[in-house]
Amino acid sequence: MTHTERAHIAMFSIAAHGHVNPSLEVIRELVARGHRVSYAIPASFAEKVAVTGAEPVLYTSVLPTEEAPDAWGTELIDNLEPFLDDAVQALPQLIKAFDGDEPDLVLHDITSYPARVLAHRWGVPAVSLSPNLVAWDGYEEEVGEPMTAELKRSERGRAYYRRFQDWLTENGIDQHPDPFVGRPPRSLVLIPEVLQPNADRVDKAVHTFVGACQGDRADQGEWQRPEGAERVLLVSLGSAFTNQPGFYRDCVTAFGGLSGWHVVLQIGAWVDVAELGDVPANVEVHSWVPQLSVLKQADAFITHAGAGGSQEGLATATPMVAVPQAVDQFGNADMLQALGVARHLPMAEVAPESLRAAVLGLVGDPEVAKRAAAVRERMAGEGGTKRAADLIEAELSA
Repeated sequence: MTHTERAHIAMFSIAAHGHVNPSLEVIRELVARGHRVSYAIPASFAEKVAVTGAEPVLYTSVLPTEEAPDAWGTELIDNLEPFLDDAVQALPQLIKAFDGDEPDLVLHDITSYPARVLAHRWGVPAVSLSPNLVAWDGYEEEVGEPMTAELKRSERGRAYYRRFQDWLTENGIDQHPDPFVGRPPRSLVLIPEVLQPNADRVDKAVHTFVGACQGDRADQGEWQRPEGAERVLLVSLGSAFTNQPGFYRDCVTAFGGLSGWHVVLQIGAWVDVAELGDVPANVEVHSWVPQLSVLKQADAFITHAGAGGSQEGLATATPMVAVPQAVDQFGNADMLQALGVARHLPMAEVAPESLRAAVLGLVGDPEVAKRAAAVRERMAGEGGTKRAADLIEAELSA
């Protein structure tokens, strides 16, 4: 098959914005090139997928939703078991959904374990679309083994690994669960290389960094900078960890009424604006905003440092104050600070004074602006959406 032939491509993901959103522009580009794309996804994300031109293939998921982040628990095993539970129950659904309509190639999010099983079953290539960092040479010894050592000694952990191994074996895969999850045979990394720890030790024969695949996001609407605003600050904790009324009040106190500043405050779906108290005229509050549109006009960004927000801040050369909430966000915050374009402000140290000092220090430093512009230029050279689609087509032709 040559890359100009129309292929059937199947994409697999979970119902989470941070996992679906990075793939959407790649899917849109593949559809525009004439390929038929089936996108396996729970119903809550069907409409978001359909606007790309892909056909949603619906399955029922048992994963905790973004509306209930506390359901993920507090221990490592609490985070691992749901993905295996979901994979085991989703696989029969997906086998049935694609029966007689098997694809030529499988694309999958890093969390979609059934996708690699299906690719093996169908004898087709599988390409991971990673929305965050990937493993490097030495990762297992430096991070993986220390992180899972206690887990593998516990009864619950041993049961998890036995169940996972049995599931893989039943499906004809002779591989330990850890490399099955963390070492895909081919991977396109949808983050800029500057956010990847130990990038010099990443196997570039497996992982290709294509950077941000953002599109123009015109369908999300446009935000207009108010006339007379000398500086614009965006505050957003993303979509999952937004129930933080105290944090938003600190932001209002820090920047409300601050001369020359206009604040766009996104508070998510779980906080009522009334919880913020009196909101000054220079602060606009929304449950959701078209983030990329705002960032293209913003002077600073207070972010939770999720993969999506981090790279949008870098792509627009917007200085960031990173206040991480969970998982990879802490590492992202450190990487952004190391690049010299952000300050990592732990949640425990958040106060109106610390927020104001961090933001004003960043925007008042011309070296920060120079470094941010250099990172933006480097990212632009990674190729983004079109390069990702080219590489996927190359896998079809292999």
